Amino acid sequence: MEMKFSSKTLENAVEAISALPSIGKKSALRLVLHLAGNQGDKKQRIVDAISALSTDLMVCKCCHNYSDQDICDICKDPARNKSVICIVESVKDVMAIENTQQFSGVYHVLGGVISPLDGIGPEELNIESLVHRVSETEISELIMAISPTIEGDTTIFYISKLLDNSIKISTIARGVSFGGELEYADELTLGRSIQTRTSYNKEVVS
Repeated sequence: MEMKFSSKTLENAVEAISALPSIGKKSALRLVLHLAGNQGDKKQRIVDAISALSTDLMVCKCCHNYSDQDICDICKDPARNKSVICIVESVKDVMAIENTQQFSGVYHVLGGVISPLDGIGPEELNIESLVHRVSETEISELIMAISPTIEGDTTIFYISKLLDNSIKISTIARGVSFGGELEYADELTLGRSIQTRTSYNKEVVS
């Protein structure tokens, strides 16, 4: 049944909220009505926080993670091992791995995987910046935390062919859901998959 609104402002707010993942029109309406009836500062804090996503949120120039500055806190942290880079598809994957507290290196966010059927080629991803980063930095290992799919494997293979063969490339254990679903893996399993990663270089046939 189509919703009837007495206010265009209310309708527009419901439409906007329902465009978010996993939020239907009814859930959006409940949220909007809650905010509309709130007389405290909660409504303004939420508005300000969402507005800041457009005005204040930045992308790290080094790893493409979200940041409040040009370079994110992870890349700036002197305690992190800059010679080990974990390559992931999205910022969600960075957060999932960070929650395990089992990785002390740095990251590189690709922004997806190569998928010709979806019109996503290497030029749409942060691959060129990765190659440049590797050429400018002394790297001991690249850890591929990418989806174990045809597209994911294609991406790993493509990247490996662009890099010097002397650079160690490994993949995290395949017994865990990762890539697009990495955030749903429990921290213990994900942590172990990083610790027990396997070499990729030896698997690639030149």
